Amino acid sequence: MTEAIEYDVVVLGAGPVGENVADRVRAAGLSAAIVESELVGGECSYWACMPSKALLRPVIARAEARGVPGLSPSVQGPLDVPAVLAHRDEYTSHWKDDGQVAWLDSTGTVLHRGHGRLDGEKRVTVTDPEGGVQVLTARHAVAVCTGTSAIVPDLPGLAGAKPWTSREATSSRSVPDRLVVVGGGVVGVEMATAYQGFGSDVTLLVRGDGLLPRMEPFVGELVADSLTEAGASVRTGVSAASVERDGGSGPVMVVLDNGERIEADEILFATGRAPRTSDIGLDTVGLKAGWLTVDDSCRVEGSDWLYAVGDVNHRALLTHQGKYQARIAGAAIGARAQGVPLLESDRWGAHAATADHAAVPQVVFTEPEAASVGLSLKEAEQAGHRVRAVDYDIGNVAGASLYAEGYRGRARMIVDLDSEILRGVTFVGPGVGELLHSATVAVVGEVPISRLWHAVPSYPTISEVWLRLLEAYRDA
Repeated sequence: MTEAIEYDVVVLGAGPVGENVADRVRAAGLSAAIVESELVGGECSYWACMPSKALLRPVIARAEARGVPGLSPSVQGPLDVPAVLAHRDEYTSHWKDDGQVAWLDSTGTVLHRGHGRLDGEKRVTVTDPEGGVQVLTARHAVAVCTGTSAIVPDLPGLAGAKPWTSREATSSRSVPDRLVVVGGGVVGVEMATAYQGFGSDVTLLVRGDGLLPRMEPFVGELVADSLTEAGASVRTGVSAASVERDGGSGPVMVVLDNGERIEADEILFATGRAPRTSDIGLDTVGLKAGWLTVDDSCRVEGSDWLYAVGDVNHRALLTHQGKYQARIAGAAIGARAQGVPLLESDRWGAHAATADHAAVPQVVFTEPEAASVGLSLKEAEQAGHRVRAVDYDIGNVAGASLYAEGYRGRARMIVDLDSEILRGVTFVGPGVGELLHSATVAVVGEVPISRLWHAVPSYPTISEVWLRLLEAYRDA
């Protein structure tokens, strides 16, 4: 073991979150090291956001083009799946991180490859692939940005069946003829959308009574209808009880809790995520493996030096939200290192990740797209707000009817009746992902309804739904 190397900040995990923490503390004038055991760029770059959206874009574009007069007859055939997979490979840089490493180098951050573990206060050991050990110490902070991994349930026969998780689904070199997807959350519905579009016979198994349960109920209903119309089988209120696959290859048999048996060529489990904290030495600093509880600056409760940023703190398991937290945490680490008082009393200040509570945006890239920010009606009511839900059929907007014939979609805004600001907004329909940031600005800015009347939407765009929502609220 060589002599310890000292930095101002040591970051565990070089995914987008860790990269942004390192970048922000470097911008504050601090030295930084980052430790990564896999690829610099993390889950998002190679097995999640980027490859999944590269797979989904052709499927969604074709579906939308089929609703455009004059274009529809030209897009009725199958996709060029090899070309889609090749495009996916380009967006993952063929699972090589040279470009990400170059960017990291440009920030002045030092990369240490290997498995990082805490070894007491402000101390990290890094075991490299050859077994060598390097000790890093931090003058000011250690940030845990190790993310999450897919949960695979403990079902009879599953361990030997070689099931897919999100990693295998987004990196597969081929398309199975029959695919069973277990789970009705974001990963489940997005991968069901993609593989159904590639020609797989998809069966989606959902334990609950609908898809995308964290969003407004009508969202999951529209997405389920679309998947069914595309040819997928959407089964709700069922669970996989066991899995059979001889030798881990060939057909896989899924046995449901009602005794029914479904044969497929692959099975994907999209049943949740767990924090990657089981082997990072938390016990050496008096903590247990699991989700790490933090304050709004992302500092671990009870510590004055340890931060947990991104998925590991369980506040909002989204790449963009983790990067947001990284900007907040990096600013807080820099301020504390320089003895600058934090703006802790400023709810929307530079050192508080307030959006994690009030304004988390998310787009689900299904067909139709689903997008939401802030609170749903149920969440707003549970939080004690006196609210009204205002709905509008997006298909009645001129821009939507021009976008595609038979446009189906719905918008909802949650109005706080006491302050007359928006607590949340939800859209579902083709192309609505690009509407979301306007809603995010309205929610974060706590823009009064009276001021929103002066935000005039261009005609004829789908954004005119904003005017229709305001009219519906006024006329209720």
